[in-house]
Amino acid sequence: MSSSISYEQRGVSAHKEDVVRAVSHLDPGVFPGAFCKAVPDVFTGSPDHCVLLHADGAGTKSSLAYLHYQRHRDPAIFQGIAQDSLVMNLDDMLCVGALGPYVLSNTIGRNAKLIPGEVVEAVITGYEAVSRSLEPFGFHITACGGETADVGDLVRTIIVDSSVATRMERAAFINTSQVKAGHHLVGLASFGQATYETKPNSGIGTNGFTALRHGLLAPRYRDEYPESFAPEIYEMAYTGAFDIDDPLPDTSFTVGEACLSPTRTYAPVVAQVLQNFRGAISAIFHNTGGGQTKCLNFGSNVRYVKDNLFPAPPLFRFLRQTTGSPLREMLRVFNMGHRMEFACEPSATQGIIEITRSFGIEAQVVGRVEPLEGRKELIVETQGETVEFQPK
Repeated sequence: MSSSISYEQRGVSAHKEDVVRAVSHLDPGVFPGAFCKAVPDVFTGSPDHCVLLHADGAGTKSSLAYLHYQRHRDPAIFQGIAQDSLVMNLDDMLCVGALGPYVLSNTIGRNAKLIPGEVVEAVITGYEAVSRSLEPFGFHITACGGETADVGDLVRTIIVDSSVATRMERAAFINTSQVKAGHHLVGLASFGQATYETKPNSGIGTNGFTALRHGLLAPRYRDEYPESFAPEIYEMAYTGAFDIDDPLPDTSFTVGEACLSPTRTYAPVVAQVLQNFRGAISAIFHNTGGGQTKCLNFGSNVRYVKDNLFPAPPLFRFLRQTTGSPLREMLRVFNMGHRMEFACEPSATQGIIEITRSFGIEAQVVGRVEPLEGRKELIVETQGETVEFQPK
């Protein structure tokens, strides 16, 4: 069993405090403190509309895909990485009620000595595939090309990033900074198989992969694939005991399959929920970077209480057991079982749950928003422990 190593020790920040400081002086946009920045409609000048441009990517999950590719030589694994990249943008934009149409541009930075053209092709076709899969639900994503840069001096293997833009009515915007005390928190499961998915999902999503892959995979990977991690963290790289092809206990996945499970989009669910309950929703949180503490970035004078989380999916249980990571560390890095949550009027909770379940995704009230004068905090009660978080 590897000893517990924090996210920061491996050179990653769950809350990116330095980035927050760097952008603190910038114009916050039309809706300060919202989940996504919106700017005035610079294209038509309409005072009733705003424009959103969002950038994100698959992060270091692409490094794990690289290991899988080296083992099995199947470039198709990178189609899931394209989905990860797109969904990280799309589902963030869903949090403000932006339902498209969208314009997509992708950026691939690769070490051409290690990443051949078939991998690039798989990424590009992956974007196309997930975009087509959402069309029956009313989501239209138009690809506008992108950039594939051979930057082996900068990128050790491959980076898969993308940007998504849209225009929406200001009246339809959900301003997360205005989250209301008294509202319930309804969580949407990250695991299982949605009706619009072709295979079961482990629930992992895209964030936390520096901790995940180094905490699970065996030390031999650091010597066999030194290009897959930063040499500065050699002693903390691949401190686990498992091969990517080992079975994951209590699942039908291998360790690699579970870790590379493509990030679920909640787009079909959110569209239907907003159609029926938009007026009852004060905030939508996408629990990616920061995990279950993401909500602390938003609102004021509130206490978030999460005391009814889903049981942790097997991959998260397995990771904690094998690495000895404290619950606090797990909660602030991983989604731990639900990656999307609505803050809504109590009268809307059952309807939101029923809509979500109609898509084959479990949902439940995971907590509530309470008033708290002059500050905000998060209290999580789960697995027999109570953990308190304050904003950074």
